[in-house]
Amino acid sequence: MSVFSPIWTYYMIRFRASADTDRDRGEVSATTVVLAAALIALAIAVGVIITTRVQDKANTINLG
Repeated sequence: MSVFSPIWTYYMIRFRASADTDRDRGEVSATTVVLAAALIALAIAVGVIITTRVQDKANTINLG
């Protein structure tokens, strides 16, 4: 047990230090939220356009 005690202590100190630095990072701004929403909307629009074009091209293939 004496081998694990210093290791456990080290990891607990690192965990607490990490938690302290996480608290100092601040909140997400409204600009970040709007930018993320715009990028998500753009990605969905591109996906719809690609899907539509692929389906249109597939419907023109003559299988008979």
